[in-house]
Amino acid sequence: MQNGTRLAAVDLGSNSFRLEIGRFEGGQIHRVQYLKETVRLGSGLDAERNLTCVAMQRGWDCLARFGERLADFKRGQVCAVATQTLREARNRDAFLARAHEVLGFPIDVISGREEARLIYQGVAHLLPQSDEKRLVVDIGGRSTELILGRAFDARVVESYRVGSVTLSMKHFSTGQFTAHAFQMAEIAAKAVLDEALNAYRRDAWEVAYGSSGTIGAVGDVLTAAGWPAGSVTREGLDWLLARLLKAQSADRLQLDGIREDRRAVIGGGVSVLRAVFDLLGIDTMQAAQGALRHGVLYDLLDREQTQTDVRSATVQRLVDKFETDTAQARRVGKVACHLFNQLQGGPATAGPGSNLRKLDWAAQLHEIGCRISHSDYHKHGAYILDNIDALGFALPELHRLSLLVLGHRGKLRKLEVDFEDTLFVRQLLCLRLAVILCHARRDPDLKGMRLAADPGADHRLVLACRPGWAEAFPQSAHLLREEVAAWQKTPWTLQLAGC
Repeated sequence: MQNGTRLAAVDLGSNSFRLEIGRFEGGQIHRVQYLKETVRLGSGLDAERNLTCVAMQRGWDCLARFGERLADFKRGQVCAVATQTLREARNRDAFLARAHEVLGFPIDVISGREEARLIYQGVAHLLPQSDEKRLVVDIGGRSTELILGRAFDARVVESYRVGSVTLSMKHFSTGQFTAHAFQMAEIAAKAVLDEALNAYRRDAWEVAYGSSGTIGAVGDVLTAAGWPAGSVTREGLDWLLARLLKAQSADRLQLDGIREDRRAVIGGGVSVLRAVFDLLGIDTMQAAQGALRHGVLYDLLDREQTQTDVRSATVQRLVDKFETDTAQARRVGKVACHLFNQLQGGPATAGPGSNLRKLDWAAQLHEIGCRISHSDYHKHGAYILDNIDALGFALPELHRLSLLVLGHRGKLRKLEVDFEDTLFVRQLLCLRLAVILCHARRDPDLKGMRLAADPGADHRLVLACRPGWAEAFPQSAHLLREEVAAWQKTPWTLQLAGC
């Protein structure tokens, strides 16, 4: 990436939406602009976990303003991510369709563990270089992320479904601060977070850092009251709780340093923070400057360097975990990418966002379901990808991989996909053809074989073979004829020439 390149991260949080714009210089990203709006998307989830129209409109209005600022950015310079509220929302597709339109860029809903990984990257890149063992805590609106790491390596990541908005809505819905309400809120938080006791035990880390909204808000209040800047202590939390109880309500709260947008969720945020301190034995937590949006920016940099793209490492871990036939996976990937290059009219880039690279990932993973059962292994593989936390991948990106794995064999009508998506259809066909051509688990003879789109007919693809190929490989030719029949039940046509 060239010096001077601008990058932007959009964070659709449960309480606030944020836009961070930076400029890449000398291996670092330097802030150009930061925008934040309190949207309260998380409080707009109804009892059926649907976003209300009012909450969606608040989100769209904010993203339209962000979109105006990003109007001259290119696709590869912007990454937008959504977190817990949109992980939960049953009508998120309706929100995202309009959100994509007004922002001008796609929005990736990321898993909780992926959110935790990106938070740690944001924190680590804005801290001085150190070999210390770190605990990073991020209390958001509807989830809390805990990470153990050292330097830039996040070693243990987890996301828990409790946050400042959820607890505030349940235990402080009227805005009243009572000792009983705080007691019940802390108990509720601990009930969710007590799973962290073993993985995040006190001897596993040396320094605790707090990232993002809640820790920042609490730190600002304590600093304004004369406590040491840049940290939150157990004694400081006790003092703050006493002040909240004395105020009796959010409306009557008079504290220097507290922003107006934090009043409605301060009760829930303090309760989660106190629960984390108690459970993990924290005495002092340092306020970190880095957050999710910074991690997203640095992840954009990493994806420019394909050898450091965490998604490739995740694919390899899945391959190792499910003990796939790696030689066959590489063979299928090589053939699929070869055919895809032909179909696209020339060698495609294998860069971080390339469709060629994603096709190769699907090939590496197409047999992971065999570890469960060879019968319908493609269905098992798709289920794994749809339900696993795969670091580096957004949920829609992972689902697209699962559809390729599901569709690499068998009937095509089982796929709930848009067959007008030409790119996906081409990836799927190339993967299916590669599996057929490699059915004997040896390198196929591709001499004289060419896959191309028929310029005279939409939705028609032609696979041409050299004279005599079908006689030399009768089983492969038979499987290709069956493949022609499979595509007849879709809007697409596969035609064989000489095969």
